[in-house]
Amino acid sequence: MPSIKVIIPAVNEGESIGKVVSEIPKSVDEIIVVNNGSTDDTHENAQKAGATVLLEERKGYGFACLKGMQYIEQQSKSPDVIVFIDGDYSDYPEELDKVVAPILEDDVDFVVGARTKALREPGSMTPQQVFGNQLATFLMRLFFRARFTDLGPFRAIKYEKLKILDMQDKTYGWTVEMQLKVLKKKMAYCEVPVRYKRRIGVSKVSGTIKGTIFAGVKILGWIFKYSVK
Repeated sequence: MPSIKVIIPAVNEGESIGKVVSEIPKSVDEIIVVNNGSTDDTHENAQKAGATVLLEERKGYGFACLKGMQYIEQQSKSPDVIVFIDGDYSDYPEELDKVVAPILEDDVDFVVGARTKALREPGSMTPQQVFGNQLATFLMRLFFRARFTDLGPFRAIKYEKLKILDMQDKTYGWTVEMQLKVLKKKMAYCEVPVRYKRRIGVSKVSGTIKGTIFAGVKILGWIFKYSVK
């Protein structure tokens, strides 16, 4: 059986994190929740649900993901696949098997769970999220002939390929950095349509003007950086 580990960055997701962890398929070897400086009961609820919980006090989505990767690197046995999913319960954790399937069955390197409009609950993505995704993926098609349609956080990648990417972004640019590096290194990738629902609680990115602006700047910055390399 292939070894699969899940990394979940989480900030104040006390209401939702237990649901996310408990609904991830039992075929997963380990669920790693990275508590990114929460002030609620995220840590306790993740542990109760059966997750390994790490603390990363430096705020930033990328910081949290890197903390999870650092933890895995220190283990004696490397996993085959790493899955990233958010802790807000907007994705359907039980669809993990569907997201991982192209890697296990078709030897694809990287898979994005694409939040297609037909499968999205109305209002689950803000207008600025929809626009940002459309702009970013349009630019990736323009500059790199990419086939991506989404920057969805629910994604899976072969562990050995993830290490090759040498991920650097500490905050909002994490997802687009990963996709751009997959393109530049000519890795095999695909998208799998996934369902998407209204999150529990308020988004730390799209739920604030500051978060939306910073995320947009980061995403466009990574795209233009790679377009001139």
